[in-house]
Amino acid sequence: MPMNSRRLLYYVISPLIALLFALPLIWLVSSSLQQPGLAPQPKITLLPDPVVWSNYTHVFEVYPIGQQLLNSIFVVLLTVPLTLITASWAGFAMTQLAAPMRKRLVLLTVILLIVPLPALWLPRFVMFTYIGLIDTLWTLIIPAFMGSSPFFVLLFYWTFRRLPNELYEAARLDNASTLQIWRLVAMPLAKPTIAVVAVLTFVLYWSDFINPLIYLRSENLYTFSLRLYMFTSMDTTNQPLAMAATVIVIAPVVLLFLLVQRYFWPTGRLDGLSGR
Repeated sequence: MPMNSRRLLYYVISPLIALLFALPLIWLVSSSLQQPGLAPQPKITLLPDPVVWSNYTHVFEVYPIGQQLLNSIFVVLLTVPLTLITASWAGFAMTQLAAPMRKRLVLLTVILLIVPLPALWLPRFVMFTYIGLIDTLWTLIIPAFMGSSPFFVLLFYWTFRRLPNELYEAARLDNASTLQIWRLVAMPLAKPTIAVVAVLTFVLYWSDFINPLIYLRSENLYTFSLRLYMFTSMDTTNQPLAMAATVIVIAPVVLLFLLVQRYFWPTGRLDGLSGR
């Protein structure tokens, strides 16, 4: 197939595939703008008639969620930078070890990655109960001190391993410490990975439902997603308000992804995959 025909086919098919994946989001926004009290519409419409924008303000009137919104913001403001620091530290430290130890730690990280999350709920609950952190927001924040997920550590490890050793050696010849090499050499060259891990960490903690449900008891400590779920589950007949609440929850995630999506697959990402 000629190159021009391939490019034309690409530009025709790509929007269609994007539209296919965007249909659930379009249906969600459209449903959130319907008039309350009406039955759910069987078809997807871009704009209902009439368009009820007041559903988004009415959500906060029906569901008092201001404190819970602040709780979620507080959690993500702490967990995102903490995860970036600790996960990148762990990934960078693994690259600086001798090959035998490095391979063992990578294998251990992969093993930890395949451990199912439900297996951690009981041990964490017992530990948090023993140290007196149950019913505090710290139960949601503490995992960030350990990188939040082994996957994030592996992402940083793979990124730092692809950097030439000459960069590290040159920094050491300039009497740079390990922390300075991480801060001044490794991290500036890992901006795509930083963006990806930041977005994934934000989604992980912002949309977290299970952990707040397990560890929190006081309603004033509930997170945004947990509180909205409890309110909407009590009133299953008012679909437009429930859809509006869902849009409010996912809007920051979509906006953040749109802001940093260019880092997810930048030009040259495939270069050197067959190397280190």
